[in-house]
Order: sequence, then structure tokens, then C-alpha cells
Amino acid sequence: MSIKTNPINAILQEYPTMILDGALATELERHGCDLDDPLWSARVLIEKPELIYQVHADYFRAGADCVITASYQATVEAFSMRGIEEKEALELMKKTVSLASEARDDFWKEEGTQTDRPKPMVAASVGPYGAYLADGSEYVGNYGVTDETLRTFHRARMKALIEAGADLLAIETIPSLQEAKVLSNLLKEFPETYAWLTFSLKNESAISDGSLLEDCAKAFEDNYQIAAIGINCAPVSFVTEAITALRAFTGKPIIVYPNSGETYDPDTNTWHGQKSHDSFSVRSEEWFDAGASIIGGCCRTAPHHIAEISKKWRPSLEVSS
Repeated sequence: MSIKTNPINAILQEYPTMILDGALATELERHGCDLDDPLWSARVLIEKPELIYQVHADYFRAGADCVITASYQATVEAFSMRGIEEKEALELMKKTVSLASEARDDFWKEEGTQTDRPKPMVAASVGPYGAYLADGSEYVGNYGVTDETLRTFHRARMKALIEAGADLLAIETIPSLQEAKVLSNLLKEFPETYAWLTFSLKNESAISDGSLLEDCAKAFEDNYQIAAIGINCAPVSFVTEAITALRAFTGKPIIVYPNSGETYDPDTNTWHGQKSHDSFSVRSEEWFDAGASIIGGCCRTAPHHIAEISKKWRPSLEVSS
């Protein structure tokens, strides 16, 4: 069996960095969407899918080499709570990939876009089990469920997203080493699929369930399908030390896409603190020097943050923010 080319390596062989998009939810709210819903951005998938397309297009124009689909909380179980049957739920998941792919393909046809950058990719978001629970457990990871429960939960969505034609999976905001291992093993059922794996953090050296980043790095080093490993949805203040902790124990590309600097309180569903005073371009240089080669933004970041990174690493690229 021939193995498909690792899409992340294909970019990093030609460019020093791979640039990701920023937050989807922030931008959807800016466009007037109400995301106070257990389905979060997946609600917009049902009601106003054209806005998801628009946000993806904005990030491509800001210089992103890859956008992440609106499937973070799109699961059969979550949709069933809305009375949506499994067949329709799976089609909605696939739609997250088609919206991102259409935005990418339409952008790529625009005059002058195919210069000084790789053709952008679509990464299909696979969020944690705790996101479906919508009770804050995605920030601690101690679900108290079996491996089989996690496998059953994730398998259908992964299959649908892969069938929809995603370039790779974004297994993201994973708070639990147990869950990460289940997802890594599930990938073996789809041997031509690559994924990145990013964790949420408890502090600079441990993920949300308390497992050390050192152990997380070691656990997936031999899985060729994990194309990059890192962190997301973390405060910017944690990032550099976390990269250093990972770099010591992995040869894989390191990926980071932190929040804007504020901290989320899952008990009150509110954000606290202040956005980072340093620009993302300054921060990205620090993160690159520490060992990260895939850089973007997560919650509360916007196209202008991605444009800052793009102007730093692709100075000849014309971007809009």
C-alpha cells in the first residue's frame, strides 16, 4: 500500500513556518452570530453556513496556510440532542470540510494568490469528548469513561471528516493523555490519514489532566500519522516553556496556536485578563526560536493576528486583515 505524502512536511520542506488561522467563534460573533449554545460554532453550520465560508476566506486572505473546520463540537451525540438524526449529522460534519475547501479553492483562483505561499490546506477539527459535554470538563480531562466509550464517540466523526476530503485532521484541545492515546490508535483505522495533535495546558509543563508534556511527547513519537504535536487554547504566557518541554522529547514538528492572552473561566463562561501586549509577530519569533514551526491563533484571535504572523514570515506576501 502506498502511503500518502505527509502534508505538513510538504510545506515545511519549502517554508520555515506553516501559518494557521485564528479563532472561528470570535469572527462568527463579529458577524452577528449568537454562539451561546452547546453546539457552539456548529450551530452556525445549520443556520448560516455562508458565514463560516466567509471567515475561512478571510483567514486565507490574511495569509493562513491552513484553516480548521467548524467541526470542533459537531458530533452525532451533540446533534442528536437537537433532534438531528445520525445520517443528517454526518452530512453536517462533512459540510464543515466542504465549506472550508470551497473557500480555499475560490481564494486560490483569485489573481495573485499563488505567489510566495503553498496552496492552503483544510484541517478537520476533532475536538475532545469534554466539548460535547459542555460542562467545562474539556478543561480538566478527567472524564471517568472507558477507552471504548471514547473510541465509539470519536470514530464516526473522524470517518465522516476523512470521507469529506480533509487534507488532515486537527485533533485539538485534548486535555487527557488517555483520550489522546485513543485518538492516536483510532488513526490506524485510516492508515492514509495524517493528523496533528494539540493539547490544552494546566501549566507550562503539564496538560490539563496533569500529565507531563514530556510523557505526551514520548507517547506518540513512533506514530507516523501524528504529523505534528503541540498545544492550543493556552495562554500565551505558557507557550515558550511548553515548546521547550516538548522539543526535548520529540523530533516531530511542534505546533502552537494559543489564545489572545485572556483566560477562559468555564464556570462562568467568561474571559478574564488582558490580551497580550506583544504582537503575534513578535511572539511567533520567540516561539520559532524555541522550536515551533507551525504557528497560529486560537480563542479571541482574529485575521489581523494571522496577518501579523504572515508579514513576519512571508514578507513578500500581500495579505489583508
